[in-house]
Amino acid sequence: MRARFAGSFVLVVALLCVACAAWGSTSAPQAVDGDWTMPAGDYASTRFSPLAQINRNNVRQLKVVFTFSTGVDRGQEAAPIVVGDTMYIVTPFPNILYALDLSKPGAPLKWKYEPHPEPAAQGVACCDVVNRGAVYWRGKIFINTLDGNTIGVDANTGKQLWKTKLGDINKGESITMAPLVVKGKVLVGNSGGEFGVRGWIAALDADTGKVMWKAFNTGPDKDVLIGPGFKPFYPSDQGSDLGVNTWPAEAWKIGGGAVWGWISYDPQLDLIYYGTANPGPWNADQRPGDNKWTSGMFARDPDTGQARWYYQFSPHDLYDYDAINESVLLDLPVNGVRRRVLVRAERNGFFYVMDRATGQVLSADPYGYVNSILSIDLKSGRAIYNPAKQPKAGRVTRHVCPASPGAKDWNPSAFSPRTGLVYIPHINLCMDEQPSEVNYIAGTPYVGMDERMYAGPGGNRGVVTAWNPVLRKAVWEIKEDLPVWSGALATAGDLVFYGTMDGWFKAVDARTGSLIWKFKTASGIIGQPVSYRGPDGHQYIAVLSGVGGWAGAIVVNNLDPRDATGASGFVNATRDLKEKTVPGGTLYVFALPN
Repeated sequence: MRARFAGSFVLVVALLCVACAAWGSTSAPQAVDGDWTMPAGDYASTRFSPLAQINRNNVRQLKVVFTFSTGVDRGQEAAPIVVGDTMYIVTPFPNILYALDLSKPGAPLKWKYEPHPEPAAQGVACCDVVNRGAVYWRGKIFINTLDGNTIGVDANTGKQLWKTKLGDINKGESITMAPLVVKGKVLVGNSGGEFGVRGWIAALDADTGKVMWKAFNTGPDKDVLIGPGFKPFYPSDQGSDLGVNTWPAEAWKIGGGAVWGWISYDPQLDLIYYGTANPGPWNADQRPGDNKWTSGMFARDPDTGQARWYYQFSPHDLYDYDAINESVLLDLPVNGVRRRVLVRAERNGFFYVMDRATGQVLSADPYGYVNSILSIDLKSGRAIYNPAKQPKAGRVTRHVCPASPGAKDWNPSAFSPRTGLVYIPHINLCMDEQPSEVNYIAGTPYVGMDERMYAGPGGNRGVVTAWNPVLRKAVWEIKEDLPVWSGALATAGDLVFYGTMDGWFKAVDARTGSLIWKFKTASGIIGQPVSYRGPDGHQYIAVLSGVGGWAGAIVVNNLDPRDATGASGFVNATRDLKEKTVPGGTLYVFALPN
């Protein structure tokens, strides 16, 4: 591992200090200082901990204080949730919810809740049977299950309060995302774009589980909840029933656009922000048109679900560049003027700074190696595709970068208001691909693309980048051998934590990228690290270890490394992963010695 500096760090700090006054927080304060009540840490999705007991000077002393086995050796992508003296973790299928007592030595089990999802749901999970975490709100814990249910659980007792079925596994629908609660509404979206589902986001009453509204991401305006208040910034997103007119006849009904990633919320503008996934099928020849409203993002009113604006990152998506990544809400100077923005390390390889009130793209710069898209036209907002890299029937298009998982997949970045940097855990993969015609059969794969992925320029498959959104460039970069599939955590101790797929949990200097501490866990890490204050007043760091997800499919599904097309081509990029790690499912919690 090595860090690469871009420009003078002294100059960067000086410029950032000028901008410090412009950084505001749109996040709701945590219920209790030191709790971690939602996977993103706050509504602004900063994944920043204000705790600083663990810092650059003492992190070398960090030790394991307790572990907990989930009993499920599949991909552990969840973030632990901490409220007072209790930690809550949810497993991959069968989605067991555990409550651990942090007030006692070893954090013994308080209770566990077993939802018993339908076993058949495992057959419609495109990319492992993962779950990205629970969320806490006013004495309740909310989880999603793989078979398409959202459940409210009493946080003190583990008793089920309500259960609402939202998805249909017979159509290929599942739910893997973490819910978010905004103004008493539990927000949930579906997975299943590779099965030709119709994407949606729904809001449920947090007390009863009743569906308050549901917005589809394809189809007529009435289904998409587009009305008079919808004012997208760019002309290409303006017009009536674009969710129908930008598709071949009836194709929007099986057009994808699922919502399996992250939602942010701005209390001042009273808007939620979420991204929509790839259109179906992957073979773009079968769906001419822009394919609204897929591979883009919506801003919506959380009370009614009515759309306020939309922007499409990848019109007529050619490469499976789902736009489900996190939006980090910041107040930043843009050309000397303070702006309310959202920033995104998008899957298509560009780092976007957008006005979060209007959806205008203020800047878009590549944060990794990109040759599939030449640039983002700021006047029209449209991605300019590279004609030489567009997949065509009857030929193999080679060296398309980034590959289908994008320059960064679901695994979330973090932002530190102390440094002004966004910390992006991502990947460096390219691919060869060839489309083929595919027919739709409900509940079966609907893809139509053969792919083989491999390391991008430089040979490293993973990267952690510290990006300055004001200067629009990288400050430092860490190259990792394997794809970085874990989330990032930034802390007030000027540390950044992340994990690697061969099981190392690392702490690096948030200002320089220098490795300060690392610990080897029993399995690859694809989870989301968090920090919390325990009942004893001390700071703790927690992360789940357990390889899996799309990147780790070769291990958890015991795939043949000789099959270059396995796991939609990811096996070709991770042939050696079985030699580096094994399946697992363990929570690790760290602290300084007393």
